[in-house]
Amino acid sequence: MRSRTPTPTPTPAPSSTPTTPLPRTVGLVAALLGLLLPLLALGTPAHAAPTGFRVENGRLLEASGNDFVMRGVNHAHTWYTDRVSSLAHIKAKGANTVRVVLSSGDRWTANDAADVANVVAQCKQNRLICVLEVHDTTGYGEQSGAVTLSRAADYWIGVRSALTGQEDHVVVNIGNEPYGNTNYANWTADTKAAIQKLRNAGFDHTLMVDAPNWGQDWAFTMRDNAASVFAADPDANTVFSIHMYGVFDTAAEVSDYLGRFVSARLPIVVGEFGHDHSDGNPDEDAILAVTQQLGLGYLGWSWSGNGGGVEYLDMVTSFDPALLTGWGQRLFNGANGIAATSEEAEIYSSGSGGDTTAPTAPGRPATSSVTSSSATLSWAAATDENGVTGYDVVRISGGGETAVTTTASTSAALTGLSPETSYTFAVYARDAAGNRSPRSGTVTVTTPPGGSQGSCAVAYRVTNDWPGGFQGEVVIHNTGSSAVGGWTLNWVFPGAQRITNMWGGTPVQTGSEVSVASASYTASIPATGSVTLGFTATTTDGNPGPSAFALNGALCSTA
Repeated sequence: MRSRTPTPTPTPAPSSTPTTPLPRTVGLVAALLGLLLPLLALGTPAHAAPTGFRVENGRLLEASGNDFVMRGVNHAHTWYTDRVSSLAHIKAKGANTVRVVLSSGDRWTANDAADVANVVAQCKQNRLICVLEVHDTTGYGEQSGAVTLSRAADYWIGVRSALTGQEDHVVVNIGNEPYGNTNYANWTADTKAAIQKLRNAGFDHTLMVDAPNWGQDWAFTMRDNAASVFAADPDANTVFSIHMYGVFDTAAEVSDYLGRFVSARLPIVVGEFGHDHSDGNPDEDAILAVTQQLGLGYLGWSWSGNGGGVEYLDMVTSFDPALLTGWGQRLFNGANGIAATSEEAEIYSSGSGGDTTAPTAPGRPATSSVTSSSATLSWAAATDENGVTGYDVVRISGGGETAVTTTASTSAALTGLSPETSYTFAVYARDAAGNRSPRSGTVTVTTPPGGSQGSCAVAYRVTNDWPGGFQGEVVIHNTGSSAVGGWTLNWVFPGAQRITNMWGGTPVQTGSEVSVASASYTASIPATGSVTLGFTATTTDGNPGPSAFALNGALCSTA
C-alpha cells in the first residue's frame, strides 16, 4: 500500500497529503487486462483544418507535417514573473519546449493577456514551443481553493487575444492536475466539457489535458477514458499528459502505461516528472529511456524556485544556469536526456522560410522617469521582413555586456539600480527565427542620490514560516501631522523571497525589488495613524528582512 501525494509546486504553504491508497498489485492486474483499453485505431471525426500543431494517428505534428517530440522542462513563471530570462537559459541547455506555469487569479496573482503575450514572444524569440498551463486547478476536490476545468477554460477565453494566431508555437494545457483523489471519476465529463467550451470559443490550438489523481492517474481514469475524451474534441487535436512521480517507480509501470496509449494511437506526453518525491522514488531512468524508445515527449519538473520541501527538484540553483544541480545534470546531459535527444521545432527553420536575415538595429534608447533606483528606457522599433518578436536590454561595462531584461515592447522599466551611479545600456532586436540585430546606440543613465527622510516609520516582521515559505506583516506608521491619501511603499528583499499573495495592497515584484500600491481600504493613513499589510511568500535561501522602506519616494525610519 502506498499513498498518492500531490506533485510539487512552489506554493507558499506545504501541500496537503492525500491518503487514498493503491495496492501494488493493481498495476500488475491491469497489465493482464489489456482489453480494457481499446487498441484499435481511432476513426477520425470531422474537424477543422489545422492551423498549427495537429494530432494525427496518435502523433503530434507541426503544420508542415513534421513529427514533433517535446524535450523540455517546466518553468514556474506565475510565481517568478521577473525570471522570464530563464527561457533563454532553458533553450541554451538544449530544450525545444518549455511548459509555463500561469494563474487564472483564483489562487495566485493572475497572468493577464499582456503577460501571456510576452511569454509567448519570449518563447518564440528563443525558438521554443510554449506549453501554457493554468495551475489553479491543481488537486480540485481535495485541495482548498482549487478551481474547476470550466473556470480554467474561462481564463483561456479571457486571454485569447494573446494566443490567436500562435497555433504554430503554443499548446494550451487546460488545467494542471485537475483532480486530487476525491471525486476524480468526474474528470472524464469535465475534461470533455472544457475541450468543447474552448472549441466553441474559437480555439484552434492543440489542447493538452492532465490526468487526475494529482496528475498520476493511479486509478487509470484517464487511461481508460482517453479514447472517448479524444473523440469528444471536434478538432481531434487533444494530447494527454501524465505526471510521473512516486506512482511510477518501476520500469514496468512506466512502460505499461505509456505503451497502452501508443498501442491505442492516442497522443501522450510525460508533462511532469522528477528524480525523487515525497510519495516515492520515480524511475527517472526508465521514464527517459521509454519515452525515447517510443518517441514520446517529456517535460521535467522544474527549472528553479521550488519550495515547500521539494527544493531538490530544482534543475539549477537560484535560477543560475551555471549552477546545475544533480537532477539538472541528469535531465539535460545524461543518457536519453535533453541535450542528446532534443530536436528544434521545424517552424523555426522552414516554417519561417529559412529566415537568416537579422532585424535592423533598434533606435538609440532615450531615458525617462529616472529615480535613485530605477529608470525607463524607450527606443524606436527595429524592422524585419518576418516581424520583430522581442528586444534584449543589456548593460555595457568594461567592454562586456550583461543581460538586464527582455520585452516584447519598445520600452522597459529598469529597477534595482543604485543611487548616484552611472549605467550604460543598449538594446538588441530578435525575430521569430531567432536572428539577433546589431546593437543599438548606447545611452548613459546616472541615478540621483537616495530620497529624503519622510514622515513615516515601517515595522516588518515574519508572523509564520515553514520550509520554503513564510507569512509576513508590514505596518506603515504616519508620523506626520497630516493624513496620507494614497501611497506606494517600496523595499528590497535581501534574499530570494518572492511574494505570492498580499492583502492590504497590490504588489509588483521585479527581482528582489517590491513596490506595493495601496488598496482602497488602506489608501488613507491619518496623522499618527497606521495601516497593516499582510502577505505570503516563498524563499529558497533563508529569510533576512528588508533594511529600508520608502513611502511615496521618501525614506521611512524602521520601527
